[in-house]
Amino acid sequence: MALSTASTGVVPRLEQLLNMDTKPYTDKIIAEYIWIGGSGIDIRSKSRTIEKPVEDPSELPKWNYDGSSTGQAPGEDSEVILYPQAIFKDPFRGGNNILVMCDTYTPAGEPIPTNKRHRAAQIFSDPKVVEQVPWFGIEQEYTLMQRDVNWPLGWPVGGYPGPQGPYYCAVGAEKSFGRDISDAHYKACLYAGINISGTNGEVMPGQWEYQVGPSVGIEAGDHIWISRYLLERITEQAGVVLTLDPKPIPGDWNGAGCHTNYSTKSMREDGGFEVIKKAILNLSLRHDLHISAYGEGNERRLTGLHETASIDTFSWGVANRGCSIRVGRDTEAKGKGYLEDRRPASNMDPYIVTGLLAETTILWEPTLEAEALAAKKLALNV
Repeated sequence: MALSTASTGVVPRLEQLLNMDTKPYTDKIIAEYIWIGGSGIDIRSKSRTIEKPVEDPSELPKWNYDGSSTGQAPGEDSEVILYPQAIFKDPFRGGNNILVMCDTYTPAGEPIPTNKRHRAAQIFSDPKVVEQVPWFGIEQEYTLMQRDVNWPLGWPVGGYPGPQGPYYCAVGAEKSFGRDISDAHYKACLYAGINISGTNGEVMPGQWEYQVGPSVGIEAGDHIWISRYLLERITEQAGVVLTLDPKPIPGDWNGAGCHTNYSTKSMREDGGFEVIKKAILNLSLRHDLHISAYGEGNERRLTGLHETASIDTFSWGVANRGCSIRVGRDTEAKGKGYLEDRRPASNMDPYIVTGLLAETTILWEPTLEAEALAAKKLALNV
């Protein structure tokens, strides 16, 4: 008679090894090098042994990988170099083991085309941007899918649940699907050192959101990418598929965005509302540029329905979730605060989005004529 795997003790032994604390036996640690692959949204990683615990990325060696297998280099010259940029604690291995956010370069030291962190770091190191201490609070929405049928978690296979309404921030087995994954991810982020600030169930059943921030400058992108890595690992273990598609189910269902809350030092100080209005004006003049960089498939989401603005028209408003840019009532009342860019899709690259926001609102200056026309159109007195 064949014995089950569990009855032979293999599974408990495997779990014991996975949970083993190696600190009493060796000073060596495991570093998981993480980078972004050729599609611009796929996450790749591999592990290596480091001789002792480290506290700064500069203490870690550069590494390489086969870029021809990730769509980032030709087979005849396939080596891509990983530069360690940020360190996080590893919630899966525990101990002194670490996760390492890397960006990608040619052997000659040039950033490869999919390395969007490099340009963002240049923007955030500009003295004008540094002076403004840009803060970002990013709301990452995502959808959990049943693995074998590619259908949202909690939905009847081949069918639909009841209409939207009961599911947002809901409790109960008939309304909330995937809370264990959301909670596990929340704790993993806290352990890792990610500046996660909250989580909630979303309007569409099977969809969730978590918030990261406020984070300063390049840190916002690093934290979002590592938080996505953790979510991918947790859903992998749960046997559930994570999708960041901005409109996973067509029809009368909410899409998934990555709303980005943003402020500068000048916006947060007295008189900041005037600075916010000037930023909105600049954003209106570069609407097409931002839309082109705010995620794949976003045209399926930004329809003017389901709490979105039209992709073709820039708009702003106070407390209006159907606008491109929303300003909170508290910001209006206090005369200072932040703005929310509601255009980014759930699959956006946070390095691109945060860098563009800083560039457009701090570094870029429109012509006086364009500024005057936009101000009149948007009813902005700046």
